Amino acid sequence: MVADIRILGTGQLIELQRRLRAAGHENLRASMQRRVRHAAEPLRDDLQQTLRSTPIRSQGRASGKRGGPSPTTRPLRATIAAAIRISVRNTSGAAGARVWVDRSSLPPDLKNMPGVINEGRIRHPVFGNRRRWATQWAQPPWWDTTMRRHRPRMEREVARVLDDVRRRLE
Repeated sequence: MVADIRILGTGQLIELQRRLRAAGHENLRASMQRRVRHAAEPLRDDLQQTLRSTPIRSQGRASGKRGGPSPTTRPLRATIAAAIRISVRNTSGAAGARVWVDRSSLPPDLKNMPGVINEGRIRHPVFGNRRRWATQWAQPPWWDTTMRRHRPRMEREVARVLDDVRRRLE
């Protein structure tokens, strides 16, 4: 399964939100939330681009076997990439930025596909025929690698936002 990434300075964010609420700084809270979201946008964009460009190769069709066009018109990688979301929360317990795949926006037959592609081995029925199966391979792990690459930058950005807001409160 594809895990989400959460940039949390939970204790710091919760304390900062409490202080902002007590001071009545709604515009400062909105600004902080917007800046945290802005810090997460490059990660979301890179995840989408990485998935769209991930090569998926197959074992190929045996000689004499029939083929044909896909029975579906929806592009697999673009459909999953469109389901990658950002959420920023400023509430107790769950304060922070979260980048995740919204499985509820995926078609029912693709709900597990982000994790399957991340693992690298895609096994599926041939044109819906559950008696014939095909195996395809993707270059794993598209999600994990991209997350690792962006994590230090996001942590720095969120720390910078927290420091700026804290300075404005003092």
